[in-house]
Amino acid sequence: MTFFNDKEEIFETETFDQEDEQQAYILRAFLGTVKHFFGGFKKLFQDVDDPRNPKSSLYPLGGLLFIGVMMFACHLKSRRQINSILRGNKRSVDKFMELFGIDEIPHGDTLNHAFKKLEVAQLQEVVCHMVETLIRKKMLYPWRLMGRFYTVVVDGTGVLTFRERHCEHCLTKKLRNGKTLYYHPVLEAKLVTSNGFAFSLMTEFIENIDPEASKQDCELKAFYRLAERLKKRFPRLPICLLLDGLYAGGPTFSICKNYGWKYFIVLTDDDLPTVNRKLEALYQKTPENQLHILFDEDKEIEQDYRWIDEIDYIDSDNQHHTLAVLECIETKPDAKGQKQSTKFKWLTNFEMNSGTVNDLANNGGRLRWKIENEGFNVQKNGGFELEHAYSEDETAGKIFYLLLQIAHIIIQLMAKGSLFVKAFPNGVGSLKNMSFRLLEAWRNLRLSTKGLCSLFGGKFQIRFDSS
Repeated sequence: MTFFNDKEEIFETETFDQEDEQQAYILRAFLGTVKHFFGGFKKLFQDVDDPRNPKSSLYPLGGLLFIGVMMFACHLKSRRQINSILRGNKRSVDKFMELFGIDEIPHGDTLNHAFKKLEVAQLQEVVCHMVETLIRKKMLYPWRLMGRFYTVVVDGTGVLTFRERHCEHCLTKKLRNGKTLYYHPVLEAKLVTSNGFAFSLMTEFIENIDPEASKQDCELKAFYRLAERLKKRFPRLPICLLLDGLYAGGPTFSICKNYGWKYFIVLTDDDLPTVNRKLEALYQKTPENQLHILFDEDKEIEQDYRWIDEIDYIDSDNQHHTLAVLECIETKPDAKGQKQSTKFKWLTNFEMNSGTVNDLANNGGRLRWKIENEGFNVQKNGGFELEHAYSEDETAGKIFYLLLQIAHIIIQLMAKGSLFVKAFPNGVGSLKNMSFRLLEAWRNLRLSTKGLCSLFGGKFQIRFDSS
């Protein structure tokens, strides 16, 4: 395995002080990560069709999409900040000129105008291709469940809310004060890993397509559409879905069976009453299906497992299903040293035994929360401003949403990749700090043409910590 040398070409051709050198490393990690995995930004967006008139278009489409990604990667928080922070900044312009051949940063409104005309499906394909590339290059192999399955969480979240109707596709909700709330949620399928990755795999926008329909669109309807798209786009990918209790029903069981997918679905004591009623009796009959595990150096974390392999279930459509249930009760001391117990219970179609339940629970079922922490929470509260309305146009708004997902993938790869970790072994404090440093490097670092090219030129490898 080879990395850049401490004194590589860029540091031989440029005169840097310590701050400049750190900025060069940040830029190298950002541009080098995209170059290494996806061939660079031009190649990343090469299959997105440009519907504009080439005679009246100053900026290449790849350059506009790149600035959109930079807006999110650098946590600019709005299109207006592109104008005030990047436009007119000479060193930003110089770098953009070397990458895209135009000596001016595009205006935020230029992005919005161009994005109105793009095909949302083509930007979605860019997102899918990025994750597919990581899978094909075996970069995510260490975190497969049971050495085979990629854990994919499907969950919905709110994105935009309005006091007045935003578009004809808005969902509506009556508030207690009698007013109507208009909102746009999305359903996300994110590939999550135990080391903290949460990559958007596919997005289904939840919206009222037919204004004459008697019922609104909802998360369950969106899930059925998403599942069909996911299977079509990744027909041979070994998937284990991680779902909350909303999906505990016959249609989901049938979809997973037909598509060959595994699943973990959260089962509360109030879900599927016929299944829950059978559990205690079946536990008594299968005392061998129990396991006690002690974790931590001081053996302070205990996990008690119980599982049932075959439970007959008949859904509301009179369809028969065979389900399994895995239960884990974890006991550990709280901040005051008092022992507290938490129960986790899932429906699953895995076959289980004492040698597999620990892996299935901790590296399978319990990863579902990562879509909230590493996924939605980071994108809403970690600087990406997911809930900001980047455009009033329906199509452009979706393009900005997908560019946010692209930027989040790149930032995660950058933060955990050896190119960044080797340059900053003690880290930089947080992802927000990394994005701030990336912005400062883009705005302030002076580089020659040769120096900029050497940031991501040559051959090198990027590895992730698999511990």
